[in-house]
Amino acid sequence: MALPAEKLRFSRTDYLAWEHEQAERHEYVDGEVFAMTGVRDRHNVIGGNLYLALRAHLKGTPCKTYMAEVKLEVALADSVFYPDVFVTCESPSDPLIKRDAALIIEVLSPSTEAYDRGRKFAAYRMLGGLKDYILVTTDEPHIEVFTRANDGAWLLREYRPGDFLTLSSVDLTCSVDDIYDDVDFSEPAPAATL
Repeated sequence: MALPAEKLRFSRTDYLAWEHEQAERHEYVDGEVFAMTGVRDRHNVIGGNLYLALRAHLKGTPCKTYMAEVKLEVALADSVFYPDVFVTCESPSDPLIKRDAALIIEVLSPSTEAYDRGRKFAAYRMLGGLKDYILVTTDEPHIEVFTRANDGAWLLREYRPGDFLTLSSVDLTCSVDDIYDDVDFSEPAPAATL
């Protein structure tokens, strides 16, 4: 997430109508609109690898996989986000905005990591169908999977090269190495900016 876009304040309904007409993407958090920033190539490659694995695995099921251009509304948090990758099994499904997710993946950037771990995860936890929240680092192969237990607690499992992670929400096991396939770590990721 970037700096607020002109400190515009909207109702969620007004934001959705306004956002539909914009050339660039903006997230909506409790009346405030934030312009989305571009990403580095490794962020895009990692997100694409995850999208392709999930899409192939879910082919023929009622669940669908979406990437960064599709909005996810969290009504209880009065927010609308653009997750890097997410899976929804909702039916019927609105073609412009989804309202629940079984799995959400955020590929971390130095400028958004704290937000993805904090306020955004707090909002996502309000989604009744969310079972897995995945944070994927871009400066080294490291994945954190938060899984909602039956009692509502969130359990963390960490994965590194050579590991296979299991996503219970979609019954998928995949290799960490495949998620980071074709990612060049020879150039260091930029430092976080304030």
